[in-house]
Amino acid sequence: MLNSLSGRFVILTAVFVMLAEILIFVPSIARYREDFLMDRLERAQIASLALLADDMIDPSVQEELLDNAGVFNVVLRRDEARQLVLSSPMPHPISETFDLRDAGALELIGDAIARLSQREPDVIRVIGQPARMGGLLIEVTLETSTLRAAMVDYGLRILVLSAVISLITAIMLNLAVRRILVKPIRRLVGHMKSYASAPEDARRVIEPSASIREVREAEDTLLSLQTQLTHALKQRERLAQLGSGVAKISHDLRNILTSAQLFTDRIEMSQDPAVMRMAPKLVNSITRAVHLCETTLDFGKAEERAPVLTSFDLQEIISDVIESEKLSVADYDLSFSVDVPDGLKVRGDAEQMYRAIQNLARNARQAIVNAGNPGEISVSASETSAEWLIYVADTGPGLPPKAQEYLFQPVSGRHHAGWHRPWAVHCHGTGARARRRADFGTDRPPRHNLPHLASQRGCRARQIIPPRPLAMPDRAG
Repeated sequence: MLNSLSGRFVILTAVFVMLAEILIFVPSIARYREDFLMDRLERAQIASLALLADDMIDPSVQEELLDNAGVFNVVLRRDEARQLVLSSPMPHPISETFDLRDAGALELIGDAIARLSQREPDVIRVIGQPARMGGLLIEVTLETSTLRAAMVDYGLRILVLSAVISLITAIMLNLAVRRILVKPIRRLVGHMKSYASAPEDARRVIEPSASIREVREAEDTLLSLQTQLTHALKQRERLAQLGSGVAKISHDLRNILTSAQLFTDRIEMSQDPAVMRMAPKLVNSITRAVHLCETTLDFGKAEERAPVLTSFDLQEIISDVIESEKLSVADYDLSFSVDVPDGLKVRGDAEQMYRAIQNLARNARQAIVNAGNPGEISVSASETSAEWLIYVADTGPGLPPKAQEYLFQPVSGRHHAGWHRPWAVHCHGTGARARRRADFGTDRPPRHNLPHLASQRGCRARQIIPPRPLAMPDRAG
C-alpha cells in the first residue's frame, strides 16, 4: 500500500484530517471544561435559592442539594458581604482557584490541558457570575475527578468521530484519485509497456486522450518520443538493408576491378606514348576503387581504419582529379583551372584527401552541367608559415534552399548538394553557409573560414589544415 500512489494518498489524507481534528480538539476540550464548570455554578445557584427562601432547612436536604449540584460549598455575594449559603466537609484542602469571569482563550486551553494531564483528584475553587443577575459573584468548591472523567469521555468521542470522518474522507478521495489520476497514469504506463515490447510497430504508438492537462502533456510528449523512435528504428532497418546490399555490390565490384587491374598491368607495358601517359592514372583510379570496395566491406566494424599519415604531393592528387573530371566533361563548355605551387607537400591521408577533392569537383561539375550553362571549376592551394589552405570553387547555380538541409548528411541523395562534409562551404546566390569539422587524417583539427564573395555565384569550399604534427584527436564521426 505504501508503494502505490493511491495508498499513499489515503494515508496522507487520514493524517491531515487527524491533524485538523487535533487543532479543533484543543479549543473544543477547553470549551467543554468551561461549560462543565459553568453548569456546576448554575446548579449551585439554584440550590442556594432554596436555602434563601427558607432558612430552616433540614441538614439532610442541604446535603442532597449539594450532591445534586456536585459541589462541596456554595458562597454567594449578593451585596457587599459574602455569604456561605451551603457547606459540607471537604476531603482535601483547596489546591487552585479559577475565575471564569474574565478568563481568556489561551488561559482556558492551558487549564484544560493541565487538568487532562493530572490524574490525581484535587479540590478546586471556581468563581463565576451568577445567572439572571442573582448577585455579584458565586463561588463553589468541587472535586476534579468528575470533571476529568467527563473531559476524557468527551475527548474519546471526538477521537472516534474524527477517525470515522478521516476514514470516510480517505475512501472517497481514494476513489476519486483512482478515477481522475491513477487510471490515466496506469493507461500511460500500459502504453509504455506495450510500445517497449515492439517499438518498431507504429500501431502501438499512443493516442493522447486524457482530459487532465498534465497527463495530456505527458501523453503528447510520449507520442512525439515514440514517433521519433519508431521512425529512427525504421530508418536504421532501411540503412541496414542498404548496407547489406552495398556490401554485396562492393564484393562483386571488387572482383571485377581486380580483373581490370590485371589488364591495366599489361597495358602499362605498352610503348604507345598516349597509353604510357594515361596508363598510370588508370591504374591509380582502379587501385583506389578496389581499396574503396574493401573499405565498404569493413563498414560494419566497430572502428574505421585509422588515417595513414604521410607527406604527399598535393599537386599530383589535384591533377589526377582534374584529369578524371575532364574525361567526364567531354565536349561540354566547362573549363578547369589549377593553381597549386610546384612541390607543395601536405601531411595527411592522401587517399581521403583525394576522395574529398574529387567529390567536391564532381558535384560542382554535375551542378554546372545540369544547369546547362558554361562554367568553371578552380582548385587552388597555398601555404603559410602556420597552415595549408585548399580552395575548390565553381561558377555553378549555387545551392538550392532545400539542399541546405542535407548539406552535411551522408547518403543524402542530392547531386549538387553533395559537398563533402569535412569542408566549410559558402554558396552565393542562395545565402547558403555551412561549417563542419574537417577530418582528412591530419595531425590536428583543421579550421574553417567562409569567404564573403557576394559578387560571385556558385560555391566555394575552403579548408585550412595546420601542418604542425600533434596528437590525433578523437574522431567525432
